[in-house]
Formats: sequence, structure tokens, C-alpha cells
Amino acid sequence: MSEEKNDEKTVLKQERDQMLRLVSKGFYNELINYGVRKDEILRVASHLLDNLMAQEKKPGEGVQYYNHIFTLDTVKDEWKERKRLTVQHVALRPLQPAVITKVVEWLKNPSIRQSFVPVFPEKEIDLQKYFTHPTRDYFGIYYNEQPVGIVGGENIDPVAGKLEMKKLVGESGLQGKGIGKRATFGFLYYAFLILDLNKVYIHSRDINIHNLNLNTRFGFELEGIFFEDIKVGDQRQDIVRMALFKSLWLQVFSRAA
Repeated sequence: MSEEKNDEKTVLKQERDQMLRLVSKGFYNELINYGVRKDEILRVASHLLDNLMAQEKKPGEGVQYYNHIFTLDTVKDEWKERKRLTVQHVALRPLQPAVITKVVEWLKNPSIRQSFVPVFPEKEIDLQKYFTHPTRDYFGIYYNEQPVGIVGGENIDPVAGKLEMKKLVGESGLQGKGIGKRATFGFLYYAFLILDLNKVYIHSRDINIHNLNLNTRFGFELEGIFFEDIKVGDQRQDIVRMALFKSLWLQVFSRAA
């Protein structure tokens, strides 16, 4: 095996080890949040090992992408005519002032507000200035023609061809309908095929296994962990950065699985 291939293999192993460390920490935090005592963690680890040994088949290899749900053809592209993108029952349109008023209400939920890095401004006048800044590009998310959230890009760098994506589905009672997934795919279509960018990245506050898994299924890969990077109240939290490149996204979603 050539030296170059050895180096590549070493890098991949290091990335995998970092991801496992990240997942382990997230799993530990979630166990504590569920009320599992610290002295019971070893018992949980033992049960995990028992389950692994009981499996008749080896765990599946490879990422289960969302290309069984979405392909490029899934997006109804009316951008030139109407400034609108539709993914099945979810539509994206340029963000309107009336939707920003709703964002103010959505952000009153602490769990929503505190999920962003950094947090959005609280006052409506400050949000209006924030979302209309030239380095940002936001859409309203519409479900059955009603505004239910926002998705957009920040720190847009046309020279480097990259932006940071943020998303919020704030309307209550809409969990489990796939709105966030469809809004994410629609915005990735916009970033890669309309803006012709090369890279979309996201920052996640704290470590959430569900979110990591969801992002991976769009093609995002772990790019880095910033340990104790921010302070919320009297606690420090880690920040996770994941990135998706246009070439991989096209490769995965140009055709159905």
C-alpha cells in the first residue's frame, strides 16, 4: 500500500475515532438527562455489549442517506418565475416581514431560542435588521401555504463558495411531518444549484445524537468539535460543526436509492 493511501487511511480512522468520542459523550449526556444515575452507566454499557453479542447479523455498513425520500427531481423549481422552491408539501419563499413577527413568538420558547449559535436577537426591529443583512439569505418555510418556520444561510462567502445554514420550524404541533427535512433539502438545492456554492456547514449547540444522525443522512460529515466553546448561564457547552460538499450531495441525490 502506498504512503499516500496509508495517510488517507490514518485520517479516516482519526475522523471515525472523533465521531465515536462525540457520540459517546452525547449518549452519556442523554442517559443522565433521562435520569440514569452515574453508578448505573457501567450497567448500561454491559447491556449494550450483551445486545451486540446477541446480534445474528453484523451491523449494516455505510450511511443510510435520505435519497430514498429525495432526489433532485423532487424539487419543484419555480425560482426564476416566482422565487419559490417546493419539496413535496413544503415550500420555501423569500422571508417576509410578517413571518419575522411570528419568529419573535417562536423564539420565546427557550428550547428553540437556545438551540442557535449564537442566539437570534429578541426584539422584532433587531430581527428585521438581522435577517436583511447582506451576508444573510433567509426563507420562510410554508406548510399547506401557512408559514411554520425559517431556513437560511449566514456568513455567505461567494469567493470561497460557502455559507452556514440555520433552520427553525417553530409552529407547534407539526413534529413528525417531515417539514424540517424537506425545508433542509430545498435549501441545499438553492445553495448548490442556484447559488452554485461548494460547501454548506452547520453549527450545533451541545451534542445531540438524533441531530447528528439526521444531518449525516443529508451527506453532512463531522468537521470539528469546539469543546466548551460557549457559555450558557453558568455552564459551558460544546459546539459541533458539520459540513456538506456539493460534489457529494450531487452524487448521493442525483438518483434514487
